[in-house]
Amino acid sequence: MDAPPPTVPPTFEGVWRFTAPATEESVPQARRAVRDLLARQAVGASEDLVYSLLLIVSELVTNSVRHAALLSPEVAVEVAIGAAWVRVAVEDNHPYRPKALEADFGQTGGRGLLLVREITALSGGTCDVEHTAGGGKVIWAALPLSAML
Repeated sequence: MDAPPPTVPPTFEGVWRFTAPATEESVPQARRAVRDLLARQAVGASEDLVYSLLLIVSELVTNSVRHAALLSPEVAVEVAIGAAWVRVAVEDNHPYRPKALEADFGQTGGRGLLLVREITALSGGTCDVEHTAGGGKVIWAALPLSAML
């Protein structure tokens, strides 16, 4: 009996990282960069999954710009792509570790991390906030490529 051919990892696997100033202009730039990366790497992600990832990136970069820019003039965006998942992460140097807020319909803002948590859960993924070695934080979400919303 012949042995099956060795499994070759997809060519799109890898980790990409870029930094941007902690300004409002960086939000759409980060979204475009992630979208272009997924297309360039020919990641087999559905339109819904790409939309979810881009919304998560928008929310996370917006939070860093609004709440961490004073202590973190730059934010880092990282995209890690595996055979079955995509992980997006945003890192800044602010030490505060936010928690997803509960929905308060009287507020006009403050629900970004709640939205990230809900999108991630609906996609069958996971998200978290971690401290960095430099005293800042990284907020990440990993979604399976087979996610169905």
